[in-house]
Amino acid sequence: MQSTSKTRNPLDLTGDDFAAMMAEIVPQLSAFLDRLPESGISFPSGATAFLNQNSDVAAQPPAEHARPLRELLDVIVQAAENDTNAPSGGALAFIPGSGLVASSAADLIAGVFNRYTALSVVSPAMVALEAEVLRWLVSLMGLPETSGGLLTSGASMAIFSAVVCARNRLPENFLNGVVYTTDQTHHCLSKAMRLAGFPSTALRRVPTDDGWRMSVRALYGMIAEDRAAGYIPLCIAANAGTTNTGTIDPLDDVAAVAQEEDLWFHVDAAYGGFFQLTDRGKKRLSGIEHADSIALDFHKGMFLPFGTGCLLVRDREILHHAHSGDDASYLRDLQGHDSNDVYLPDFGETSPEFTRPNRGLRVWLPLHLHGVAAFREALDEKLDLAEHVYHALRKMPQIQVLVEPELSVVAFYCRDANGSRTEEDIATEELVRSVNLAGRVYLATTRIHERTVARIAILNVRTTAAIIEDTLSMIRTYVEEKAAVDAALT
Repeated sequence: MQSTSKTRNPLDLTGDDFAAMMAEIVPQLSAFLDRLPESGISFPSGATAFLNQNSDVAAQPPAEHARPLRELLDVIVQAAENDTNAPSGGALAFIPGSGLVASSAADLIAGVFNRYTALSVVSPAMVALEAEVLRWLVSLMGLPETSGGLLTSGASMAIFSAVVCARNRLPENFLNGVVYTTDQTHHCLSKAMRLAGFPSTALRRVPTDDGWRMSVRALYGMIAEDRAAGYIPLCIAANAGTTNTGTIDPLDDVAAVAQEEDLWFHVDAAYGGFFQLTDRGKKRLSGIEHADSIALDFHKGMFLPFGTGCLLVRDREILHHAHSGDDASYLRDLQGHDSNDVYLPDFGETSPEFTRPNRGLRVWLPLHLHGVAAFREALDEKLDLAEHVYHALRKMPQIQVLVEPELSVVAFYCRDANGSRTEEDIATEELVRSVNLAGRVYLATTRIHERTVARIAILNVRTTAAIIEDTLSMIRTYVEEKAAVDAALT
């Protein structure tokens, strides 16, 4: 019988095996990156069509025995081509994710080394790299050195943890606690509150001004009314760049209310927070430094692949208290070990996760490889492009722009000669469909105060001035042709 020590385990690749695998994978990815500047936006043809075309592999359960990598790569590439091309510079809908390649390389490195980063004593060096990223973020946002943070799977999980931190200020029976925000806030806040155990009535919608910013006067009144009714005002959740229009709430004024009323001050900066790197963004985000918690999303303002959010909390002890669990007896051998004299967080005790990927590397590597200035310049370019779009659309008499962009989202709708909102809604939807049909860019609509509004969200690292000019040209052509048809019918 052959010795088991000499039997090859097919799951355990050698260095040569790995190099051979990469020799097949890298050319496919390199070809995709080379095509990307001209690839435009593809729209999904549906799962059924894809599975039918690849029924020999994709539509079957895993085979008992190995399949050739090349065959599997063909399926993966076809699957990617079937789906919306999110890394394209033409991705102008929602808030795009660019898929920065350096971050993807870091994920590969992190996956192969496979270090466990929930406990600093196990991987002190990798935890130190992640902690340095968090300290840089704390400084960037103007928070004190007592602050702490964690990298999450996205802003949704960051906001969930922020709600849990705020909830810990309440008695165990917290059902009378209420949170104040506006109707422009991302829906992940209401989802986070539901997951944290709050009833649906706990979320108060504060009226907004003409620019869709939180009304401080209305906020004061609602807090007073709730206290009188026996509710416990808990938290104000302000926006540092809404998804709909990129609007920034009056952060300084809201912070003053939170301090005066002794409320937790949360800032959803998932979209807009990293504009703090720019001079214009820092001025417009004034007041964010007073936050008790800040949610950020690296796939937005830092162009990383989907899957890296961040929560910063002004007092890291609150973050730890809100997320730490009971002692685990199976970890007793690690207790009492101190990795070194530098403060290193145990992310398993400051996060809902105890098993987590090494997220720090996917942020640390791009920052050091490209330098902070490269990100600052890219964000400044997006602000410039948004201003250009705003002024270009204002010159089109058939278009009404909602507000001058504070960040990089421009919201607008089509005007109707008779002022019919129904006709304006229809025309706006038709405009977006017409532009998207060309397959070069992708716009989206939203509903704001019972009106259909089109959005151009400029936050993809590959969105260039040429792509923006092409978009404006398609919009101009549509509205001019529609105006001509309408004139002929009157």
